[in-house]
Amino acid sequence: MLDANRSEAVMFRTIPAMLFAALSLMLSPARSSAHAAEGVFTLDARVALSGYQGVVEEHLAGVLSGLKALALTQNVKSGNWESMKAPLQMLSEGLHTDVHIWFAKPDGSYSTSTLGLTDKNLADREYFPELMAGKDVTDSLVISKTTGERSVIVATPVFVEGKVVGALGATVSVEKLAKLVSDRMRLPKDVVFYALDMQGRTALHTVTDLMFQYPSDIGDESLKSAVKTLLTEREGVTRYTFRGASRTAIFERSQSLGWVFVLGVTPGE
Repeated sequence: MLDANRSEAVMFRTIPAMLFAALSLMLSPARSSAHAAEGVFTLDARVALSGYQGVVEEHLAGVLSGLKALALTQNVKSGNWESMKAPLQMLSEGLHTDVHIWFAKPDGSYSTSTLGLTDKNLADREYFPELMAGKDVTDSLVISKTTGERSVIVATPVFVEGKVVGALGATVSVEKLAKLVSDRMRLPKDVVFYALDMQGRTALHTVTDLMFQYPSDIGDESLKSAVKTLLTEREGVTRYTFRGASRTAIFERSQSLGWVFVLGVTPGE
């Protein structure tokens, strides 16, 4: 799946003009061409949407793979921060979104690749019991206790003889993740991307200030209806009004993250 998404991401770099034309046609008042326009929109925009989704999924999957590989090493299994610090720093430096890597003990205390042992605790995070129960975390949105940034948590438990002795995690800034998407996709300025988590909160957005907001709380009834559609259907096309402008967007739910990825046009901006 990730290989296919990489191919689609590369393909999309050659078609921004086609995508923009297709999106614009859907918003055209000339209704006689509506069916033809939607056909073009669905074909070209779905390639772009798959490419955008692939960039995000591939990056977070790569982070998780790196963490899981380190979690199998004796450096990490030892629970000794000095033994694991160097490989964790290497992983952090090898990623493109200034990821902060951390090791947490079962009591929630943790050390980071940039600061070492902190005076903070992760035991009150919603995802932490899941980690201590032996499950991976890939999509939890938080305000980082370490950096203060809006972030997504990717983490995996560390096992010794079948028992969870801690967890390795990565705090990924959603602003830097969105920039990674923008840099790789090179979307036309009238095309926006965003993603909603399963609670309807904005995980990613072209517009930084809209991240971590709930669209249903800041828009009119048409946007509330659109959000309901995004959260209940697997894929499709939806229309709504936001900040006085008509919007049309194509969307699809990620099977790996559970997020709804959306690509649309904002005419006149």
